[in-house]
Amino acid sequence: MTQPALQAMAHKIGQPLGTSAWLTIDQAMIDRFAAATLDPDPMHVDPEWCRAKSPFTTTIAFGFLTTSLLTYFSHQALGWVNTTGADDGGYALNYGFDRLRLIAPVPVGSRIRAHFTLQAWAEVRPGEIRSKYGVTVEIEGAERPALVAEWLGLWVSGVGHRRIESRHQP
Repeated sequence: MTQPALQAMAHKIGQPLGTSAWLTIDQAMIDRFAAATLDPDPMHVDPEWCRAKSPFTTTIAFGFLTTSLLTYFSHQALGWVNTTGADDGGYALNYGFDRLRLIAPVPVGSRIRAHFTLQAWAEVRPGEIRSKYGVTVEIEGAERPALVAEWLGLWVSGVGHRRIESRHQP
């Protein structure tokens, strides 16, 4: 982001910033997530078990799978990609969450998308801007969202990068 673009963000606090495209959560995606996280929970990976024993009667996405898609959704909704470095714009780091709630399960075959609102944007020290986004992940056709969160980010440039870099040198 350019310096003027960074400064313009402070004027967008409280405003919706964008909505991602719909994404279908299929069983193959759920199974890949299960494999990557070493979690073979039948609630997520065994359709027959779910038909017999789950209150949802079908597999559901892992809550952490839905959470892990926030970066993907943010690229679409906010139009950013980390292509610059510390001295030619900056880069984004995930800083965590102030709040995250998994409200409703995401049944296999569902389509979800995310809505982003800027809640805070402030330079916390030279070269480091902390942001907070309100995020709601909607399930198409459902009354309740899958997820609501206050997601924190850190935009790092110049002197901020050098400060972080110096802490991680051998």
